[in-house]
Amino acid sequence: MIDSLYAELPHGITLHCRVAGPKNAPALVFLHGFPEAAFVWDGLLAHFSDRYRCIAPNLRGFEQSSAPAEVQAYRAKHLIADLLALIAQQSNGPLEALVAHDWGGAVAWGLAAQHPQVLKRLVIINSPHPATFLRELQTNPAQQAASAYMNFLCRPDAEALLSENDFARMWPLLTSMGAADPAHPGGGWLSEAVKNQYRTVWRAGLTGALNYYRASPLRPPTTPDSPVMGLSFPPEFVTVNVPTRVIWAEADIALPASLLDGLEAFVPDMHLTRVPGATHWIVHEQPDLVAREIEIALAD
Repeated sequence: MIDSLYAELPHGITLHCRVAGPKNAPALVFLHGFPEAAFVWDGLLAHFSDRYRCIAPNLRGFEQSSAPAEVQAYRAKHLIADLLALIAQQSNGPLEALVAHDWGGAVAWGLAAQHPQVLKRLVIINSPHPATFLRELQTNPAQQAASAYMNFLCRPDAEALLSENDFARMWPLLTSMGAADPAHPGGGWLSEAVKNQYRTVWRAGLTGALNYYRASPLRPPTTPDSPVMGLSFPPEFVTVNVPTRVIWAEADIALPASLLDGLEAFVPDMHLTRVPGATHWIVHEQPDLVAREIEIALAD
């Protein structure tokens, strides 16, 4: 059974979480991306809750979690602070695994690199490592084009535009991020029931979610002096020294597989599983495969 939990953190942020499993069991934490929310992990929470305490927070700015108004409140250091406080409060020791997709993965990469003591394993699902993403944004026109949507999401009127006509501009984010069958938008997983789950999340407000893009310098350059072009990461700041399993859906048109090139330099203890034909929404499309990969990671 999946329950709701409101984790009130010491620094004034509340994260609404979906939870399952015994409270004293070893913990797994699942981090969602955009334009998702914690509900996307429900199947995996049910799968693992016989052995683990499973916690899927809505990240700050999403659904029922705190949504600070200031863009700067969505910088990586604040998102990582939320997770550190959540783990300290809800887990009896280091996490057995941190599982993360998309923006959740961006936060998870930073947490694992800077605070490896709080997790035993990392599982990343189609979320680029900051070092390879920066390289591709700076030098690869294909990645710059694939990520162009990020600059649209930073527009001051993005919330209004995305909310129009029953979120008419949002649905393509779920149906055009990979090679889906046109006769079955979303590869068949985007049923009316799932659409209603997304509507509930989006109607709670889009500003917090969009502020992730506004607060980050990691987006395609629009001029030669765009902030991303002057950015660099010291290797020690972004190297992950915990066992890591990367699941990569190869039909993700926003995140080409070139992002995997050179990844082992920053993740020395890594196992990579490539999934041909799967899109960015592999958690929806192939939940059994994702569960199997997490099971393998936990057994290592």
